[in-house]
Amino acid sequence: MGNGPAPFSEIRKIVEDLFTKGYQYDKKISLSVPGLTLTFKEGKSNADTLTTVSTNLTVNEVLPHTKAELRFEIPDCSSGKLDVQYLHPRVAIGSSIGLNSSPLLDVAAAVGYKDLHLGGEVGFDTASNSFTKYTAGIGFFNLQENLSIALFLMDKGQTLKLSSALSITSKNLAFYEIAHRFSSSETSFNFGSAHIIDRYNKVKTKFSDTGKVAMVWQRELRPKSFVSVSAEYDTFRPKVFPKWGLSLALGL
Repeated sequence: MGNGPAPFSEIRKIVEDLFTKGYQYDKKISLSVPGLTLTFKEGKSNADTLTTVSTNLTVNEVLPHTKAELRFEIPDCSSGKLDVQYLHPRVAIGSSIGLNSSPLLDVAAAVGYKDLHLGGEVGFDTASNSFTKYTAGIGFFNLQENLSIALFLMDKGQTLKLSSALSITSKNLAFYEIAHRFSSSETSFNFGSAHIIDRYNKVKTKFSDTGKVAMVWQRELRPKSFVSVSAEYDTFRPKVFPKWGLSLALGL
């Protein structure tokens, strides 16, 4: 986790990315250079193509241990966000505010010592003067043993989620998450695996209690450039054609 605790959003993403990153069920091409990403994406109909330009401007050491990042997309002028992070050997504080007339405000903080991290986040909608979220969590991340365990109280205290990832070998990783919703007394689970086939190829799989099975294959074409193919099949609805997606990311 570096020399200090990770920002709270990254603590959540450590395991969540294993279930979400790379899985996308449309056709997309991204061209990236430092600070700028141009994305061509298939629209709702096969004849439509949506083009967005994503860019960010990062300034380090605005204040000691502090960096600021401005992010926005074109043509969506209301998508602008300003992120500010304060990273200290024992504390990480982050804030994000939308750059529009009724912005969403997120504030998160985390403290950590060695492999143990504790934090929380709050979201506030200035348009409705209401809280959109509040989350608390604790995580244990041992990089030497390749073990990650995180417990979160989410959805304004309505959901308790346990996530874990463990390296079986240097090229094989297993992970799972179990969530319990107090209001409905429902428990759900997902589990998956990630495999490094060789220097250029990686494969991930995931399974859920809803009957969905998904897989993503990624090949590195050259440094910072990848092609990915992902697919999802609903075993509870065998007559529905599987979803699939293709992504090409070219970095300079």
